[in-house]
Amino acid sequence: MAGGSLDLPVVDLASPDLKSAVDAVRKACVESGFFYVTNHGIQDGLLEALFAESKKFFELPLEEKMLLQRNSAHRGYTAPYAEKLDASSEFQGDLKESFYIGAVGDVDMPNDPNQWPPKERFPSWKDTMKLYHAAALAAGKRILSLIALSLDLEAEFFQNIGAVDCSSEVIRLLHYPGEVNESDNGNYGASAHSDYGMITLLATDGTPGLQICREKDRHPQLWEDVRHVDGTLIVNIGDLLERWTNCVFRSTLHRVVAVGRERYSAAYFLDPRPDLVVQCLESCCCDACPPRFPPITAGDYLKERLSATYK
Repeated sequence: MAGGSLDLPVVDLASPDLKSAVDAVRKACVESGFFYVTNHGIQDGLLEALFAESKKFFELPLEEKMLLQRNSAHRGYTAPYAEKLDASSEFQGDLKESFYIGAVGDVDMPNDPNQWPPKERFPSWKDTMKLYHAAALAAGKRILSLIALSLDLEAEFFQNIGAVDCSSEVIRLLHYPGEVNESDNGNYGASAHSDYGMITLLATDGTPGLQICREKDRHPQLWEDVRHVDGTLIVNIGDLLERWTNCVFRSTLHRVVAVGRERYSAAYFLDPRPDLVVQCLESCCCDACPPRFPPITAGDYLKERLSATYK
């Protein structure tokens, strides 16, 4: 069931009015789990370079892309239909194709799980991904500080507990096809799902298709369009932050519908280090509202969700 377009809050990361920014973040996290950020520090030129590299790679023949097929560390290429985000979907898998890139070190790491396209054909790929990782991480830390303040915690809470001091962050380049086969009528670019980690920062090429469902237990579900706003990133809350906050903040169902046009986006997943135990924050539970989830390490939760997605 379609419910029209949704007006999400726009949070200015450079606003001198810190209280208003914190209040806007909390309201968004409680009501929808989605918001926009402006003045995020990621330059237009870097975003243009990121999408240019992405488009160049996804235009390769499938057999060439499959040479960099996603490995056991979840780095590399994932072909169309290889991922099924909604287990109840009647289709073999989702329409999109994607490429995962983990943190990039200053020097070549001997055990780097990342997979790289051939340098002679993609001379700027690695440097572009490294620059985007750094810029998106810096923006993500600023957003997490606002989230911490909105929970009556110290601004550096998530940094202090080590939630962002490990190279667990991942860029996921995404390409959604413009034309689909008749057998895929009704299939989704990305079927309904929530994200697994702390927060996701999403950059898009402006093509519509993203929808969210704020009330996942409502029947029929109401899906609302998330419109593109120039100069912003879309931010959404992931499952682990929902667990930390005892469902005070929402990890909201979302999906990408086919709109008859190619669509490119880049998701930046900010996940805690694998050994960090995620358990209900004291400020989010009481005798009348006890913790809803048992403690779990971030790594165990992510493995559980990923194994269900790639059966």
